[in-house]
Amino acid sequence: MVAAQSLGAIPVPLYQDAVAQEMVYVLRDAEVTHVIAEDQEQVDKLLEILPECPQLAHIYYDDPRGLRGYAQPQIASYERLLERGRAHDAAHPGFFEAELARGAAEDTAAMHYTSGTTAHPKGVVLSYRNLIESGRSAAEMEGLTDREDVLAYLPLAWIGQNIFSYTQWLATGFCVNCPESPETVMTDLREIAPTYYFAPPRVLEALLTQVTIRMEDAARVKRWMYDYFMGVARRVGGRILDGQPVGLGERLLYGLGDLLVYGPLRNVLGMSRVRVAYTAGEAIGPDLFAFYRSIGINMKQLYGSTETSVFVCIQPNGQIKPDTVGPPAPGVEVKLTDSGEILIRSPGLFREYYKNAEATAEAKTADGWFRTGDAGYFDQDGHLKILDRAKDVGKLADGTLFAPKYLENKLKFFPYIKEAVAIGNGRDKVCCLLNIDFEAVGNWAERRNLAYSGYTDLASRPETYELVRGCVEQVNADLAADPKLATSQIHRFLILHKELDADDEELTRTRKVRRGFIAEKYGALIDALYSGRKEQFIETRVRFEDGRTGSISATLRIADAKIFSPAAAKRAA
Repeated sequence: MVAAQSLGAIPVPLYQDAVAQEMVYVLRDAEVTHVIAEDQEQVDKLLEILPECPQLAHIYYDDPRGLRGYAQPQIASYERLLERGRAHDAAHPGFFEAELARGAAEDTAAMHYTSGTTAHPKGVVLSYRNLIESGRSAAEMEGLTDREDVLAYLPLAWIGQNIFSYTQWLATGFCVNCPESPETVMTDLREIAPTYYFAPPRVLEALLTQVTIRMEDAARVKRWMYDYFMGVARRVGGRILDGQPVGLGERLLYGLGDLLVYGPLRNVLGMSRVRVAYTAGEAIGPDLFAFYRSIGINMKQLYGSTETSVFVCIQPNGQIKPDTVGPPAPGVEVKLTDSGEILIRSPGLFREYYKNAEATAEAKTADGWFRTGDAGYFDQDGHLKILDRAKDVGKLADGTLFAPKYLENKLKFFPYIKEAVAIGNGRDKVCCLLNIDFEAVGNWAERRNLAYSGYTDLASRPETYELVRGCVEQVNADLAADPKLATSQIHRFLILHKELDADDEELTRTRKVRRGFIAEKYGALIDALYSGRKEQFIETRVRFEDGRTGSISATLRIADAKIFSPAAAKRAA
């Protein structure tokens, strides 16, 4: 990145797990001519789509394993590129310095493509000024210095990785640590123990699931101790972290819990030295957020997007709320339209969508405000609360609020539920499509001697349905206590026969649900949920890791969930 930008080139990071055909649009739209690829897998993808990308003239690979017999003229090793660079430098003294001098703050620094939840991804053009001013402002607010340690483990294509492990490194000079491999990230996280940490909610959900599985396998005394001290943490952990008054007895109990439970748990999570931790990318469930803060991790929510160079709202120390993303960051302006859509103006705001003047005009007003497409409101303390994507927030048939992402996040707090898709806009009740977490439910089943042959079999078992029903009904009890969302309780649900997958276009590469696609693909299941049927046959096309396609079929059970009255919810509380 540094080398390319120093020469005036524009980096366009791609997701390494994207299938070849997903890369075609971006490579052609951005007119990419040079690619740095990690290994044979990535090179093979590029060679597969080369006829569709005639402008792609150079492919440089880092890992030579398996590439010895490749003779295509476009391919060369990274070592060969370095040799050519040294030869050019020797033949043209002063060239590099001259190129550096030509750079300006308003030059394009990078193009990051949006996730494309509803249409083709758009190339977001960000200048050096956009990225550096945004990253520097947030670093100053948090007091980041060159003594921080960061783990760079997120996809390069995600703007969060660029800001937290690249732009802010340039602004502060802290140490960026790279994991040895995707498989060793958790081990490396514990070894490095970063002081500055960022994780999207899906990573935090996965970590909590691992903790839950380990505790279920622990001895009875350890389980009792964990449950008892986590109760203490839920009562006072967040208040102690925020410097609020807490009684001496509770402080002593919490201190003992820190010695016996919270400290070892932070170490297992790799967060024993974390000074500032952020989560963003999508809304996080309040329960999940409160868990991390309760064990002494200074977890904060922030709000932003690719178009805003990430930082829009940040929760200040001592002003943390589980259901807001904080006030606007320094230098950022936020306002709401009459319909509740969030508009933003800031130094980090993107210049344009590449070669897409129409989309740029739709997204940016004449006076420089960016239409985020998110719906929210400010609370009495000036903190912004995000409800959902504006297009996803709707109403039930009786006119009450329906915010699907809020419901889905509450469901995903449970370790047994990996993905959830809530349906209800314009309908008389809310229903839900669910994915179980195969590892967590598999561990639960094995401890009960329940045999199963794979995901589809485990997901269809009556015992699994009862386990998940308990989670859904607990969410319903919580919703019943909220006057705005009491009518959004989940009446019926089913467990899908396959995991939602980005390769099957059901999720984006950042694991955001593609609601429109899912509604069309699983229309028969949604009809069955609302028609009162007890089961429904479904056959689904899937893409395997090697690129082949096939189909999975199953007859899915449909279950009802208990609905709570507000009075019953108060008694349960």
